[in-house]
Amino acid sequence: MLIDILQRTPHWVWWLLAAMVSLGIAQSKPQHRTLRAATVLPVAMAALSFYGVVSAFAAQVTALVAWAAAMLAAFVICHAAGIGSTVRWLAAEQRLLVPGSWTPLMLFLGLFIIKFGANVMLAMHPDLSFDGVFAVSASFAYGVFSGIFLARGLAMWRIAREAAPSGMAY
Repeated sequence: MLIDILQRTPHWVWWLLAAMVSLGIAQSKPQHRTLRAATVLPVAMAALSFYGVVSAFAAQVTALVAWAAAMLAAFVICHAAGIGSTVRWLAAEQRLLVPGSWTPLMLFLGLFIIKFGANVMLAMHPDLSFDGVFAVSASFAYGVFSGIFLARGLAMWRIAREAAPSGMAY
């Protein structure tokens, strides 16, 4: 059955996984990044997560509520824990110094696994899109990842804003 699932998976999914792994590995090394470049990825990942919920569970309002609640909870917890506190603003370069971390790779892989698993389950059992427990569980997981990504993005903006002069263009 596993071989059948892997063979029936569209090729673009594997290219997407390869791109996510490559991007995650690249983020394991310190990088100088513009503020926009450092925040586009977290916003894009959260938007894709939200789209995943809407596209799979549009008929389930509880799925959207679960996504929003999990996103907010993860965001607040990450913010309170000081996510991104090791990032530094380099005023002379007008860039962020983002230390290397394996966390982005783990987040990419975690979100990919949940999305892949949910889509496999939905392909095998289309009626699951109307199952409240499945919809809420998957949406909650998507929301957790969204909150973490958004908290990382906001941390970048906060660090740049606190360190930069008030007239700086972002």
